[in-house]
Amino acid sequence: MFLSVVIGAIFINNFILSKFLGLCSFIGISKETRPALYMGVSVTFVMTCASMITWAIYNFVLVPFHIEYLRTISFILVIASFVQLVEMVIKKLSQGLYRTLGIYLPLITVNCAVLGVAVLNSETFFKHGMNPAASFVLSTLQGFCVGIGFILVMLFMSGIRERLELCDVPSSFKDAPIAFIIASLMSMAFMGFSGFRF
Repeated sequence: MFLSVVIGAIFINNFILSKFLGLCSFIGISKETRPALYMGVSVTFVMTCASMITWAIYNFVLVPFHIEYLRTISFILVIASFVQLVEMVIKKLSQGLYRTLGIYLPLITVNCAVLGVAVLNSETFFKHGMNPAASFVLSTLQGFCVGIGFILVMLFMSGIRERLELCDVPSSFKDAPIAFIIASLMSMAFMGFSGFRF
C-alpha cells in the first residue's frame, strides 16, 4: 500500500503532468533551477503540513459535527495559513530567496495542487471504517510524495528551460509557448509509468 502511494504520487499520478494542477507556478518559476527547487521545497512543506492538519480537521471537527460539506472552505483556510507561515519564515531567514520567489510565493495559497492533494486525501483515506492511524500516515505520505513529484518535475523543467536559453528558439515560441510544449512532452513521457502495477 505504501509503495503504491509513493510511486503513484511521484510518477504515475503526478499532479502537474497527469492532473495539470499547479501549472501557474510550474510555468512561472521554472526558468532557473535554484528558484524552482526552492519553490518545490516550499510547496512540499505546505502540502505535507496541509495533509496532516486537514486530516485532523476532517476527523475531529467536520465529521463529529456532521459538517463535512465545509471541507473545501476549511481546507483553503489551512492552506492559506501555512502559506503565510512559510512566507514569513522565508522573509525572515532569506531576503534573497524571498525576492527570487516574488509573487509566486503567495500564489502557493491559490495553487490548486495543494488544495487538490487535500481533497484527494479526504476522498481516498478519510473513509469511515478505515484505521485512523493508517489514514493519517497514508494522507501525510501522499502529501509529501506529491510534493516530491512537484520538485522532480520542476527540476526537470528548469533544467530544460536553462538549456533552451542557449538554443535558437523562434521568437513566437519563446517563454510560455515552448514551456507548454515541453510540459506536454514530459506528460507523455510520464504516461509510460502508468503501465506499472503494484
